[in-house]
Amino acid sequence: MASFFQLLSYLYTMAIALFDLLLLRAVLLIRSAVPGSMVTHSDKLFRIITTQYFNLVEEKNPTICYSENFRHHESRECAVCLSEFLEGESLRKLKCKHTFHKDCLDKWLEEYLATCPLCRTRVLPEGLVANYRLLKDHIENGGSYDDATFMLSALYGDFLRRLF
Repeated sequence: MASFFQLLSYLYTMAIALFDLLLLRAVLLIRSAVPGSMVTHSDKLFRIITTQYFNLVEEKNPTICYSENFRHHESRECAVCLSEFLEGESLRKLKCKHTFHKDCLDKWLEEYLATCPLCRTRVLPEGLVANYRLLKDHIENGGSYDDATFMLSALYGDFLRRLF
């Protein structure tokens, strides 16, 4: 039964990744069809990709609000910034039971691999993170939208070509 739920989780993650690809393709189609369309900078594409990435992080590890009741059961400080948690702060508790300030963990997840800073347990599937990192690096290094589309098709192979 556990493997069935793992399969469903994997399929759900892949559906999110596919949605991201479809969204990117729609943006590219709009850009090519409408002269001077709203999408003209790689920053906008990067924001779309990053937003989808963190929506998935939020879905898998929802934000919680710190309270004094929480203090008796869990750690009292963020292992990233080494500050104690304060009443009302936004925290993110991972599946491995480690807790961090939401902003600290999100910065960690964006800069490094999507793993727990303490025990290195994966926060998101490895393939999804690798694709995000490749696209992020490509866009930050001046790649064009057409190059990004080419990279996506290289990552997803014939599966992506059959979709479009």
